[in-house]
Amino acid sequence: MMNVLIVFLGAGLGGALRHLVNGACLRWCGPDFPYGIMLINSLGSFLMGLLAGYLAFQASEGWSQSVRLFLATGVLGGFTTFSTFSLDAVLLWERGEILLSSVYVLGSVALGIAGLIAGLSLMRALS
Repeated sequence: MMNVLIVFLGAGLGGALRHLVNGACLRWCGPDFPYGIMLINSLGSFLMGLLAGYLAFQASEGWSQSVRLFLATGVLGGFTTFSTFSLDAVLLWERGEILLSSVYVLGSVALGIAGLIAGLSLMRALS
């Protein structure tokens, strides 16, 4: 139960950061293109790469699972799930699972868009 609370707190912080960054981008760049979300996804993926690399190659034994859950699953997961998606795709690629990585990337994007279209269509039909 403590791990759930740790992730919950980190995700709240990450979600608040996402809101602030997206709002700032809307004010600075305007609403004609989703600059904020593109920045959030790119920045979140970069930060996930830094964190994963640090934890894999630099971190001492003192780094607890709680800190990892708070930062990776919580903060970065709340900031953008795209960072986790990117990490999973690269891990598959690095394991030599090129086809599986490609299926994961293309399938996730296609199914995500299809799911959104299906949800919108259902709600339009019900309205």
